[in-house]
Amino acid sequence: MTDRLFTETLRAALGEDLEARLSSDVLFADLGAAAVRPLLTFDDLDDILATRALEPPRLRLHDKGRAVPVDRYTDPAEASGVARRVVRPEALYRELRQGASLVLDGLDRLHPPVRAATDDLMRLVRERAQVNLYVIWGDSHGFDTHWDDHDTFVVQVEGTKAWRVHGPGSRPFPMKIDTDHSHTPPEGTVWEGVLRPGQVLHVPRGWWHTVTGTGGVSMHLTFGFTPATGVDWARSLLDRLHEVEFLRRDLPRSASPEERRKHHHELVRHLVDAAERHGIDDLLAERDARFPRRQSFALPWAVDDAAEPGPDTRVEFVPILDPVLEADGDRVRLTVSGRRYGFPAQAAPVLTELARRRRTTVAGLAEGAGVPLGEAVRVLRALVRHHLVLLR
Repeated sequence: MTDRLFTETLRAALGEDLEARLSSDVLFADLGAAAVRPLLTFDDLDDILATRALEPPRLRLHDKGRAVPVDRYTDPAEASGVARRVVRPEALYRELRQGASLVLDGLDRLHPPVRAATDDLMRLVRERAQVNLYVIWGDSHGFDTHWDDHDTFVVQVEGTKAWRVHGPGSRPFPMKIDTDHSHTPPEGTVWEGVLRPGQVLHVPRGWWHTVTGTGGVSMHLTFGFTPATGVDWARSLLDRLHEVEFLRRDLPRSASPEERRKHHHELVRHLVDAAERHGIDDLLAERDARFPRRQSFALPWAVDDAAEPGPDTRVEFVPILDPVLEADGDRVRLTVSGRRYGFPAQAAPVLTELARRRRTTVAGLAEGAGVPLGEAVRVLRALVRHHLVLLR
């Protein structure tokens, strides 16, 4: 099942200390072709290309480190008065035959099995993630030796591709928004191999790598995520400084040098005090509480009160990360995507069971929560209106 690909299948292959090893070293695992086959096939890809209005830059071609001009594989078009580009199948085929690499961003928003695996990865790393698709024929390469500004899990789903990971370059832990992008790769290689279907490679942020085709077809998915850094903590601290009256005061531009020095020392004191009160755990808890939900819908259930969920109606918990349930007298409260919700305390067993199972039926939910079927239905009616569950 793709919804347990990382938290169960990959963890079983790499060990229970998987999270502690992320972002610090190359990790390799062979999960077997059968484990990744449900993620994506060429039939799936053909259907996505045919039914979604995909165009550059989300869908694009690269060849030997350069973007292929969009005029070579798309035509201008118009939809509802908006100019857009439409991919020409025969032109796309020609470019791929000549060695171009097809890149499709955000496949997790287009294909349910990939979305389920991405959600599972986000529960593992507790960070937002996105999946990009890469397809190439021949022994060419779409990109030159490079580094990424995010951690990646590369999952090979079709064919083979050769990888050389060189390690961190002259600037450790580079960032997308940074002061220096002129750093260089290291000498040598820390990991080298040919990925086959079912094999997974983890490359930390900032580690240089070279990827080339092996003569046949290659299709792989790159699951990318960006862990929080000290810069993120400092940015969150800045947002809190508005609460400090002294920091809202004008700087004493016209004062004496001694008065400006004293003002500076007082600024530093307040800054240090705020930093000590706002720790790393506070930031991580805030990020969890603001973690976004998937864009999903539950019609007609969320609108039509006459739509009655039955015992076999399927239920899916919407929050990607399990929210913390807080007892508050005769209420239970939780925060999802930055919004705080309150429900009668009787809803707590249902919410706990939803977080544990994530997908079930109404009957299975009632049984697992130890509540009557009618009570489970009443809770679900409230949850679906607040976009906390989906009913199918």
